[in-house]
Amino acid sequence: MKEKWRLLETGLNNAYRNMAIDRAILVENSEGNIPPTVRFYRWGPPAISIGYFQSLNEEVDLLKCKEFKVDYVRRITGGGSVFHENELTYSIVIPESHPLISKKIIESYKKICGALVKGFSYLNIESEFKPINDIISNGKKISGNAQTRKFKTVLQHGTILIDVDVEKMFSLLRVPNEKIKDKLISDVKERVTSINILSDKKVTYFEVFKAMKKGFEDEFKVELDNSDLTDREIFLADKFEKEIFRSNDWNNKR
Repeated sequence: MKEKWRLLETGLNNAYRNMAIDRAILVENSEGNIPPTVRFYRWGPPAISIGYFQSLNEEVDLLKCKEFKVDYVRRITGGGSVFHENELTYSIVIPESHPLISKKIIESYKKICGALVKGFSYLNIESEFKPINDIISNGKKISGNAQTRKFKTVLQHGTILIDVDVEKMFSLLRVPNEKIKDKLISDVKERVTSINILSDKKVTYFEVFKAMKKGFEDEFKVELDNSDLTDREIFLADKFEKEIFRSNDWNNKR
């Protein structure tokens, strides 16, 4: 009999709420109150998330974000700055002690990203895991991923690009030298792709969601049960959104 995990599709949320929900699920799983959980979500309005160790002011043009009504938030995971717009974002929360999760970081990335590779195959897109934390298709990056381990629990989340607007992304990020911005944009276009670039038809968010759900079920050999956030998770998400992810102290801590 297959192990049952939770599946959450929490829809469109602002950047602070999305990060608060991920943290709330992590805390509840670490306390043994919920099973391993896979969540899919979107960002509204669009947002930039920066890695835990990055400087907000060095990475993000805050005036441009205000002009274009783009949120910005610091993640609890490492990695670089990410512009979230036309994508599906996933997170998985699972105990470090789970037999399917390696204590070796790269092996755990490979296992979780393997679910996405299977998901892409259901969209007729060939892809492969590229260490440390990317998935590439046709030689170009289509998914970036980040992981943290807290309270003996693994949280990994990542982007699955449905469309990509490189010019808009670079208008919101700070570039060390404006003179090389055009070259950077050209380089990123050569290195990054999306589902709708690779697909022979327009693919919707929910088509991607269904493919990735099946990918996780296949890779981990589990059954994902549709679920909702618990009352305790909602309470914690409210608390974390207000006290952490919306706070200037958190977002400007470096």
